[in-house]
Amino acid sequence: MIYIRMQQGLSQDARVIRQEVFVEEQGFCHEFDDTDSIAWHLVLYENEHAAGCCRLFSSDDPDVYILGRLAVRKSCRGRQYGERLVREAEAWLRGRQVKRLALSAQVRVRPFYEKLGFTASGDEYLDEYCPHIHMEKELIE
Repeated sequence: MIYIRMQQGLSQDARVIRQEVFVEEQGFCHEFDDTDSIAWHLVLYENEHAAGCCRLFSSDDPDVYILGRLAVRKSCRGRQYGERLVREAEAWLRGRQVKRLALSAQVRVRPFYEKLGFTASGDEYLDEYCPHIHMEKELIE
């Protein structure tokens, strides 16, 4: 059984997934921040085991939310869990009349977000020595 739980504030399951993916696997040093305490965190479970996560938080513009820290455990990849998390986040935001979703994508996964309807803008930039690009998607026209 696959389901998604959402809560405000970082859950232990989301922390473990992000530690595995971003710190241990990808080498990021500054994975956890103050935003974790105010963000909404989604965790996807497969048979009661946490498989993937992401977070959402409001930007300075009330019509725009930020999606970030999307991660799927290595053993659970290839099952469209990342897409499921993004779609769930979008549905939740549309229900709250949020007009646009923005994110900072690692350049290597830009095609994943483009497939989901996101558009890149601006120049590439480095975040902890990793190339990133700003991307956005209109949720409500």
